[in-house]
Amino acid sequence: MQTTQSIDYAEAKAIVDAIAAKCMEMGTATVIAVSDPHGELIAFARMDGAPITSIRIAENKAWTAARSRTPTKDIGDRVRSPDRGFDIAYFGDPRFVGWGGGIPVWRNGVVVGAVAVSGLTSAEDVELAAFGATLIAGN
Repeated sequence: MQTTQSIDYAEAKAIVDAIAAKCMEMGTATVIAVSDPHGELIAFARMDGAPITSIRIAENKAWTAARSRTPTKDIGDRVRSPDRGFDIAYFGDPRFVGWGGGIPVWRNGVVVGAVAVSGLTSAEDVELAAFGATLIAGN
């Protein structure tokens, strides 16, 4: 029998809370999604003032990062550089996205989930998602 490791709810909530606190310090608002290794949501928050359109994007970034075991920015870079990459349709599912801000979380050599942020610049989304992922990676 095979068992699946996953981020638990307490960890997911701590990630959401830490990213939200960091955004408040920055004076920004964003959408935060934390998923299990299948990309299904564990915890989610849309901060006051965050774009409504970022709700689905954050969910899809977490889903993509978890399922592909790759940061979403890396996928986007390959999609935008056909000589190094491929068409996003290659994945066969419209939920796959290539915007930066989805980061897989690895623990003991396996992906246990993903952290995603949407609503700011791509660089800020990546930075915040990576910050959230480091809170539990390797634990």
